[in-house]
Amino acid sequence: MTETIQLPNQIFPTTTGEINLTEVPTEWLIVYFYPKDSTPGCTTQAVGFSCLKDQFDALKTTIIGVSRDSVKAHQNFTEKQALTINLISDKEEVLCKHFDVIKEKNMYGKQVMGIERSTFIFHQGKLVKEYRKVKAAGHAEQVLADLKALQA
Repeated sequence: MTETIQLPNQIFPTTTGEINLTEVPTEWLIVYFYPKDSTPGCTTQAVGFSCLKDQFDALKTTIIGVSRDSVKAHQNFTEKQALTINLISDKEEVLCKHFDVIKEKNMYGKQVMGIERSTFIFHQGKLVKEYRKVKAAGHAEQVLADLKALQA
């Protein structure tokens, strides 16, 4: 197994102000990484988590999305899609590198470095489950089901 990822004790800009992931007030935290705002898969994923937010809230869970987009782009994405989750702007790739989600990808035949869709579940600051190479469709539902199982 790989070395357990710790939450960085650092402040990041979000759509609703600043956040330090080590100071999230809920028992559970879901951090998910996605490549780009307002693209089909990323929209599917963000809307999926937003639609289930009440159920995650009931399980004392905070959901935070992360991409390299600017706060302004995140705010536009949030407004356009009526998202109910908070999004971190990681333009400097601090979180992306910390969670090792920057991978070589093939875009239209060219090799580029981009975010590999990944999700991490933390309980009281400890990593309890991670997903790599996530498919956007149905992912929020899968995470919710796994979270319920972890809490059972």
